[in-house]
Formats: sequence, structure tokens, C-alpha cells
Amino acid sequence: MDIVIREAEPTEYDPLGDMTARAYLQDGLLDFGESDSYLTELKDVAKRAAAATVLVAVHGTALLGGVTFVPGPGPMADLAAPGEAEIRMLAVGRAARGQGTGEALVRACIDRARAARGCTAVVLSSQRSMRTAHRIYERLGFVRTPDRDWSPLPELADITLLTYELTL
Repeated sequence: MDIVIREAEPTEYDPLGDMTARAYLQDGLLDFGESDSYLTELKDVAKRAAAATVLVAVHGTALLGGVTFVPGPGPMADLAAPGEAEIRMLAVGRAARGQGTGEALVRACIDRARAARGCTAVVLSSQRSMRTAHRIYERLGFVRTPDRDWSPLPELADITLLTYELTL
């Protein structure tokens, strides 16, 4: 399949937000299901696009998935320190899984980071259950950085995000 990675167009924001939210819900990645406050963040692609770069994977006119590329510290960064870019909210629709879409999106983020002046690493956070994504990251050279693992809800000790880094 010919997959094209490009910046999301405003007309794709709502469909991508819905796809991302659906992927997280269907994969059981939201601890509080439909009432999880993170669902609002996942759906709000316009907000992400205003503060970072949202990339989409398309095949013809079909939207396959998307990712948010954060070029450094700022309002969309959870983890990135100076000199680091961050990958956030990677999601691939069910129909496009297993066809290289996720990897193509991650590679596009790596390429953008390499092209960014002063960027020396790409970082990301991931849930323990995202094993398919972990395989992609490790295949592309990311390594676990357990010293940076963190919780988006510190009051809930059982929610810890794993972190990865790729040195450029």
C-alpha cells in the first residue's frame, strides 16, 4: 500500500480526532473509558495543530492514522527537554493496522527531528499495554528510559507511562 505522510489539513482534524479517540477506546487505553478526561485531548486535533505539528497517514483519500510531532518543550510537550522532540498521540485506524502505517508515522517524526536545528533526541511516553508500538519504537532504535517514566495522574499509583528515547 502506498502510504503518504503529510501535515493534517483542517478538514481532517475532526475525523482524525474521532479516529484517535476510537483507537484509544477500542484498545482499552483509557483507564476511565468514555468518561476519561484525556478523551477530550485526543479529539481536539485543532488544539494540537495550533501548538505542534499534526501528521496524517493517507492512502488516496483514505485517512489511515495520525501523530502529533512536538518539536521541543512547550504546551504540547509532556516529556521533551531542550534539544528534544516528542512524539504524542500516535493512532492508526483498525483497517490500516499491520500495514506499516504506524512505523511510517514514527519515521516521519524522526525525519522532522533530524531536520530540526539543535535537536539531539526524540522522546515519547507509552502505556505498558502498547506492545505493538513498543516493537516499532525498538525496531527504529528507541531505548527505554525508565528514569523518566511518569504518571499523568500522580494520585493513582497504578498509572505509569513508560518512556523511550532515540538519540539522533
